[in-house]
Formats: sequence, structure tokens, C-alpha cells
Amino acid sequence: MHSYDDMNDAMRTRPLPRTRRVTANLPVDLLDRARRVTKKGITETLVEGLELVRRASAASKARALRGKLRIELDLEASRERPRH
Repeated sequence: MHSYDDMNDAMRTRPLPRTRRVTANLPVDLLDRARRVTKKGITETLVEGLELVRRASAASKARALRGKLRIELDLEASRERPRH
């Protein structure tokens, strides 16, 4: 399990994100199970869950575009470009 010190150390290495303090009534068993899965604290678990929601929305929007975009791509040229 990560401690607040670990989180603070990690935050010092990158720009601090804007945050909002919230009060929420969460099902205890759901939060406990999620924390066991992530092996992280409450805040980190909630952030990870919110990121999953955001990514799911982006993926859904991308799927909605399926078949609607015409992309011309030279696969051989793409494969030969330098990787970083």
C-alpha cells in the first residue's frame, strides 16, 4: 500500500494537478474491494476509477467513428520511420 509520503514524493516530480476536495457517500464494500484491487489508498483508487471512466468515454467516441473516417496510410513507410 502506498503512503501519503509516497504520493507526495510522486507529486513533487511532476507539476501539481489542480484538485477539488469532495465529500461523497460511497458503498463501503465497493470501495474496499476497489482498494484491494488497486492496492492503493482511497484518493489514488478514486483517481484511477475516474481515469477508467474517462478512457471508456473516449473509446466509445472512437468506436462511433468506425467506418466514418477515410484514412490513407502507407504501412511500409510508417513501419520504417524512426522510433523514439
